[in-house]
Amino acid sequence: MPLEFELCPGRMIGGNHPCFIIAEIGQNHQGDIEIAKKMIKMAKDCGSDCAKFQKSELDHKFNKKALERPYNSVHSWGKTYGDHKRHLEFSHEQYKELQKYADEVDIFFTASGMDEMAVEFLHELNVPFFKVASADNSNFPYLKKTAKKGRPMVVSSGMQNMETMRQVYKTVKEHNPNFTILQCTSAYPLEAEDVNLRVLTEYQKEFPDIPIGYSGHESGIVISVAAVAMGAKVVERHVTLDKTWKGNDHEASVVPSELAELVRSIRLVERALGNGVKQMLPCEKPCHDKLGKSLVAKVKIPKGTVLTQDMLAVKVAEPMGIDAEDIFKMVGKKVKKDVEEDESILPEVVEGYCKKRKC
Repeated sequence: MPLEFELCPGRMIGGNHPCFIIAEIGQNHQGDIEIAKKMIKMAKDCGSDCAKFQKSELDHKFNKKALERPYNSVHSWGKTYGDHKRHLEFSHEQYKELQKYADEVDIFFTASGMDEMAVEFLHELNVPFFKVASADNSNFPYLKKTAKKGRPMVVSSGMQNMETMRQVYKTVKEHNPNFTILQCTSAYPLEAEDVNLRVLTEYQKEFPDIPIGYSGHESGIVISVAAVAMGAKVVERHVTLDKTWKGNDHEASVVPSELAELVRSIRLVERALGNGVKQMLPCEKPCHDKLGKSLVAKVKIPKGTVLTQDMLAVKVAEPMGIDAEDIFKMVGKKVKKDVEEDESILPEVVEGYCKKRKC
């Protein structure tokens, strides 16, 4: 199975394709659809590939007592947790309105389906891919039903160990080949010591036939950029218009200026990764021509002399002679003409020498 697939129409991930950048709006819209639209436009303007929300059908995600429990946090939008969540939850019609707006500004639109009924709605909405939140990565009936729908999947792996993630991989792969797993630590905000970027490498070993990505909750952008340097093919970051707003996620989110810099930095790192082939590049030729060292005669060498190493020196020479790296290959070869002391030893002077091309 290839390490790449089409996550959204016309947009491949994995392989040598650009990192897919998800702006996780989540519920940072404060329950206001106009703010949500501003955030979609912001995500687009900053260069993100996708604006993502979180969709719940509350009676299916929570039991009655969970919704009725008092919620006295400074981040609360209601007296009970249910009131709080209802304030932040958009209706089906509002989701259709947001999807239409995202299409108008030309950015992919999706949401995490936070329960099976939410996934059903998102499937009807025809989102390009399903996002599985960390809270559901061990909900195996949910994973199986979601995978069977056939849409690509992005699966976060917060709060789990490798053995569970192996089971996640097997469960999804049995029904759907097109998915990616994101390294994630579920803490908001996340301290650097708990990021564990090396899990990316372990995931690449454990699951070599799928792309691997990173979902970050840390402050700043440096760690997310480092994840791309380590091979992350998808990066998801929470976004906000104001980190001081009410809500647990705002502090762990990036503001527009940070998001724009994150996108620029990821694209710069992608350019810098190269193809892994070590060779002298055309851009290095001016430096090589000016400062590259070659062989010169340490002493006068008469025509017909068999070269020994003590006859040779390595210097920046004009004209440039035989590459310094070939000094040991010269031992035992004859010179076809006299070479004066400190004179460049040119390729045509040495019998049986063929100059290699470096660029």
